[in-house]
Amino acid sequence: MNPPLWTPSPERIEQANVTSFIRSLARQGHPVRDYPSLYEWSCSHPEEFWVAVWDRCRVIAERPWDAVLENPDEMPGARWFQGTRLNFAENLLRYHDQREAIIAWNEHGRYATWTFSGLRLRVAHIAHQLKLWGVGPGDRVVGFMPNIPETVVAMLAATTIGATWSSCSPDFGTQGVLDRFEQLAPKVLFAAAAVEYAGKRFDLLGRLKEIEARLPSLEHCVLVPYLAPDAQIEGERWIRFDQCLSDVAPADPEFVPLPFDHPIYVMFSSGTTGVPKGIVHGAGGTLIQHLKEHTFHCDLRPGDRVFYFTTLGWMMWNWLVSTLATGSTIVLYDGSPFHPKPDILWDMAAEERITVFGTSPRYLTAIEKAGVRPTRTHNLEHLRTVLSTGSPLMPESFDYVYREIKEDVCLSSVSGGTDLLSCFAGGNPALPVYRGELQCLALAMKVEVWDDDGKPVFGQKGELVCTKPFPSMPVGFWNDPDGAKYRAAYFEHFPGVWRHGDYAEITPSGGMIIHGRSDAVLNPGGVRIGTAEIYRVLQQLPEIEESMVVGQQWDGDVRVVLFVRLAEGVTLDDPLRDRIRAAIRAQASPRHVPSKILAVTDIPRTVSGKITEIAVRDLIHGRAVKNTEALANPEALEQFRNREELAV
Repeated sequence: MNPPLWTPSPERIEQANVTSFIRSLARQGHPVRDYPSLYEWSCSHPEEFWVAVWDRCRVIAERPWDAVLENPDEMPGARWFQGTRLNFAENLLRYHDQREAIIAWNEHGRYATWTFSGLRLRVAHIAHQLKLWGVGPGDRVVGFMPNIPETVVAMLAATTIGATWSSCSPDFGTQGVLDRFEQLAPKVLFAAAAVEYAGKRFDLLGRLKEIEARLPSLEHCVLVPYLAPDAQIEGERWIRFDQCLSDVAPADPEFVPLPFDHPIYVMFSSGTTGVPKGIVHGAGGTLIQHLKEHTFHCDLRPGDRVFYFTTLGWMMWNWLVSTLATGSTIVLYDGSPFHPKPDILWDMAAEERITVFGTSPRYLTAIEKAGVRPTRTHNLEHLRTVLSTGSPLMPESFDYVYREIKEDVCLSSVSGGTDLLSCFAGGNPALPVYRGELQCLALAMKVEVWDDDGKPVFGQKGELVCTKPFPSMPVGFWNDPDGAKYRAAYFEHFPGVWRHGDYAEITPSGGMIIHGRSDAVLNPGGVRIGTAEIYRVLQQLPEIEESMVVGQQWDGDVRVVLFVRLAEGVTLDDPLRDRIRAAIRAQASPRHVPSKILAVTDIPRTVSGKITEIAVRDLIHGRAVKNTEALANPEALEQFRNREELAV
């Protein structure tokens, strides 16, 4: 095993929340002395573990539970904390002092700062208005919004009164929005008047009228005049956000206590293989899972400043907002992370004294190629954790973070997803960081890697599975009354076991490596290859900006086809192809070497920024791509259609 890239200091280990949690459990007589033993105990005694998290994180509830876990051997079917009644928003709004709760930036810099008391008051006003409109438990409230403070208020106001929240970001096309919201039949829509990206302003009013016209269930629409202070939409259903902040509202939110499994969010799958699936998440499971991750895996506490670059179309927005429950300040950014200059986010990190900075592998690769070196240009003395998720973080990006961002920082690559609204593997401030690895398996998540025969393997690649229930498992899928779609999505491949769809490996350090999505795994000559193994090599080549690799059925086998988006001024000629193949052969294996290397000017991505290997694979095999509205740039697909080079 190679030496770690970073090891926490004794002081940091001593001060970590997870350290004091371990000691507290040991004093109670539990067999816990370090993280590995804590993890084993959390998986073997989940009821005791989750009660300890509940107590340590001070979950606010109207009444205690009758049973911590019912049907513990059923997956799906297990039920957590039955009988308790709580309110999700009340837990996030537990602080109401004058400390900063939200700091908001866009491409022009900081433009808003709200205190915890100011946030709570605004939530009280909007919740009161929703209640006057007859919105209550089980009704759906949706947002077509950028990542701004008013969006946080809208979500918290809806959940204060028991409504279910769902959202799309303004980069969704109209049909993509309707594919999601039509399923929900929402009563209320919150929508922004305009957005700005890369210095260009986009008026949304026309799209909003079309969305309103095609959602007959809407009774009220709230226009947020972001970037357009005088914007209005005529119509009896429309009202401006500031008009909802009336003086007649109560000074404090009136939280409605509800069951642990009460639907709080409907999150949507990417939708690249059909109409997006609505994944329903419960209030209590989401809350306690996030409290666990924020408190022990991210080491958050009052006074921290947490940033994650995200939009309303990605689960990391929901995850970020939950950090309010720890007393942390959330820092929001709306706009391009490269405008007006490639290090704008590091200007923000330095100025706002950000302690936890969250991003994606794609962003880290892009700023490295752009020559951004924050360690030389910015004062990041407060930064102690960098988070990355969305796709596998390559080993070379680990090197970049420690070389060019900050030497003394906990780099936590995390992996989970919309399906569980949390993480299967992630960070730990009291453990070392090894190059290319996620630090640890998440507490009380009984994660294993199985081979094709359903047997656990270690140090080998296989299917990531979870063999025991966890609180943030979906309540179910929307419009799936008998649960058939839900069971088929996760429990059909290995009955009674959650199969996540990642191709992974558990390492000797107890960490994990994600090699890509298992449905995108290549299989030349019957040997399974994770796509991340090829991307890792290509990331190091300066001639290549982005790439996508897929398997093409050919001559009774599968051949590897590589598409590359080249750096400006670079031409894909035979010498470059030879260098690409040589690098892949040397750093991966001969089986990884692509049979075809083709140039494109764009790589298709979902609106959450993930490349869509499956859509391209379908396209080159002549199969229809079922839902191009799920893509941020569907026009990119045309470069992959009917390529003559793939016919020989």
